Amino acid sequence: MSKTITSEIKFLVELDEHRVPEKLTWTAQDGGVDAEEAKAMMLSIWDSKAKETLRIDLWTKDMPVDEMKLFFHQTLVAMSETFQRATGDEKMTATMKDFCDYFAEKLELQ
Repeated sequence: MSKTITSEIKFLVELDEHRVPEKLTWTAQDGGVDAEEAKAMMLSIWDSKAKETLRIDLWTKDMPVDEMKLFFHQTLVAMSETFQRATGDEKMTATMKDFCDYFAEKLELQ
């Protein structure tokens, strides 16, 4: 029987009096990350029993809109790359990447 290892990733969210995020920090000691500050995060978790995605999308009130647009674009690009690795579906990956290019063009990111 192989030995398993546990790894922990921690997110801390500081909220204002209206429960709006003011500060996000994350720690992943196995990755060498210790209480690093972030302005936004998106977390998706697959619930296999319900066959649905559970999500947490957070951003701080001082996250600039231009950076949010870049964050979304980079996330979409990363999702298309992950989709390719996970499924091997080259045709849909190309379609997703075309959309990422279109997204960037419409937002004038390039």
